[in-house]
Amino acid sequence: MTTAALGEQEYETVTREDGSGTPGHDPRQLWLNHQQSQPRARRGRRPAFSREAITTAAVALADAEGLEAVTMRRVAAQVGAGVMSLYSYAPDKDTLLELMVDHVSGELPSSAALTGDWRTDLKTIAHLQRANMLRHPWLPAALSTRRSLGPNTLAFLEHALTALRPTGLDGAAKLEVFAQLTAFVAGHVTHELTQAAAAGSPDRAAAEARYLATVAADGHHPELAEALSAPGRPLTPEATFTRFLNRLIDGLGTD
Repeated sequence: MTTAALGEQEYETVTREDGSGTPGHDPRQLWLNHQQSQPRARRGRRPAFSREAITTAAVALADAEGLEAVTMRRVAAQVGAGVMSLYSYAPDKDTLLELMVDHVSGELPSSAALTGDWRTDLKTIAHLQRANMLRHPWLPAALSTRRSLGPNTLAFLEHALTALRPTGLDGAAKLEVFAQLTAFVAGHVTHELTQAAAAGSPDRAAAEARYLATVAADGHHPELAEALSAPGRPLTPEATFTRFLNRLIDGLGTD
């Protein structure tokens, strides 16, 4: 059965709004040939929306309500289009997520000056990634599955690889370091957002503190007791992220 023969509701079901089970796409078609593959407007009429408008609307929805809110039907309503017409620009939600990830990657500066100290530069890159993920809390989850590299993503990757040039690592190792760094930032931001949501309950935090104090005093957890008695460190999200990041990057070797 062709797409045209399906009703809107049935087609959304077939394409799987969660993006799973889709046949995938050709990155060259998505990123290099999209200008040629855009549907042509009728003579004398200009299209009322574009792939950029669709992506922007989807990002706004995800920022406000989470990835679950991003359906083809909701995005179509945001841009004032019919659902079926959107499939000419993004045939399924997985492709739409590809567009969204690359769109917000455009917020990452890819031409900032580098210091030549690769550890310092990697730390700067990680802080930029964290800020971007905090602006778009859905991004860590979207990055958890393999995505093709759009033009904005490629530009930032090129910047990161340039920062790693002084290490002398081969190309594969540099790609691994960048992947490791990105995974660390995404995981930390996910934890950070979860903790921030839980912090809304002071009673729970106080209960957990009392519990740990009781456990530490039972004599069976001397290492925990020593750790809890150590002088406190700044617990702001920024300070915590910086400490963890420093441990990661300062421990990276160049062999």
